[in-house]
Amino acid sequence: MEYPKYKKVLFCTDFSENADYAFEYAYGVAKRDEGVLYILHVIPHNPLQDYAGRFEISVPLAKVKKLIEEDVRRKFREHYLEKIQEGVAFDIVIKSGREDDEILEFARQEGVDIIVMGSHGITGIARVYFGSVAEKIIRRSPLPVFTIPCKKKLEFAHGRV
Repeated sequence: MEYPKYKKVLFCTDFSENADYAFEYAYGVAKRDEGVLYILHVIPHNPLQDYAGRFEISVPLAKVKKLIEEDVRRKFREHYLEKIQEGVAFDIVIKSGREDDEILEFARQEGVDIIVMGSHGITGIARVYFGSVAEKIIRRSPLPVFTIPCKKKLEFAHGRV
C-alpha cells in the first residue's frame, strides 16, 4: 500500500496551547510531503455585531475589525511563522463567520487534502451546549481530518503524568 501524499495541508488554529501543539503535526506533514501549509484562523461571528452598526459607538466597527485582524496577524507571527523553515510553502488565512462552515468552505475552494486541528476535549454540559469545532468538522468533512488531542492527554496515555 502506498502512503498518500498531502500536498495541501490545512491547519486550523484558535491560538490556544493545544492548537500550538497540533501545529507541529500539520507542519510536519506539509514539510514531509513538500506540500503547502495553510494556516487558518476564523474570527467567530457574533450575532450582536449585526446590531452594533445600528448604534452610535465611539469606535467605528470597521476600525474594530481592523484591530482584530492586526491582532490575529501578530499571533500568526508569534505562534507559527517563526517556526517555519525556509523552503516550506505556507499561506496565512483569516476568515470571519461560523468556524466549521468557514473551514470546510475554504478546504473545498482550495482543494485541500487533509485538515489538521487540535481537539480541546470538551465534555459534559459545555459539549452539549457548544459542541466542538473539531467534532463538527469531523462529522461534516468529506476529506481526512487529523485531530490532535491536548498534549496533557497524550502524556497521560504514555504514562508521563
